[in-house]
Amino acid sequence: MPEVKINGVDIFYKITGDGDRVLVILNGIMMSAESWGGLLPSFTKAGYRVLNVDFRDQGKSQSSPVTYTISQHVEDLKGLLEHLGIAKCNLMGISYGGQVSMLFALTYPHMLETLILANTMARLTQYLIAIGESWDEAAKLKDGKKFFRLAMPLIYSDTFYEKNWKWLKDREELFSKILTAEWFERYLRLSSSHGDYDIVQHLTGIEVPTLVIASDKDIITPYHELLLIHEGIKDSKFIIIPEAGHASCYEKMEEFILIVLGFLAIND
Repeated sequence: MPEVKINGVDIFYKITGDGDRVLVILNGIMMSAESWGGLLPSFTKAGYRVLNVDFRDQGKSQSSPVTYTISQHVEDLKGLLEHLGIAKCNLMGISYGGQVSMLFALTYPHMLETLILANTMARLTQYLIAIGESWDEAAKLKDGKKFFRLAMPLIYSDTFYEKNWKWLKDREELFSKILTAEWFERYLRLSSSHGDYDIVQHLTGIEVPTLVIASDKDIITPYHELLLIHEGIKDSKFIIIPEAGHASCYEKMEEFILIVLGFLAIND
């Protein structure tokens, strides 16, 4: 699997497809490059070369030897894009990945064609801080099954739970096997990187064509937080996916794909 040393850390990446336009996807904090397998065929079929990236301390990328702030990922991504010879791309980020994407758009706008932000936030509300603290406490138990039981009900909607109970229980068992002590240590470093993240006053500085995706049952990043982003970014597009929680790309995968490809098509 390809990886390259960027800013002293081996960063894992995966390229799928050979289209002329590049779509870079940034993960949520508990995700990895492998989390997007179900969506990739649709994106590549539409003619996109998709670049999936694991942040430092995530997936198959190397653990960070030191603590860092969320802005470190911006520099890591810039270094990776330069290494791959990608001068300009379409950037999509969900949740934590959306936070990094907005920072990237503010720092290196000349490297972006479009920006897609899903189920993310431009600030840390007190409620979101409380959720993060509860996840951190769960992570400190270093027990995959308990972590799943404590974290997932906030991520998926009640609708999804009712319709996919067996799948969720299977995932719970999987988490109990694959989430190691090292995974939890890495997760806690990622979690602590937020700092006092608040870029609401800087959103007017994002000038690339932007799509903002919210979900009506997302309690982690409620739709009004996404609306705040939409109102801050001039001429951005805003859409709400019904009957979905924080993991809209899984819960309503077909709708999510159509929304993303529709936006990319009108900005081709």
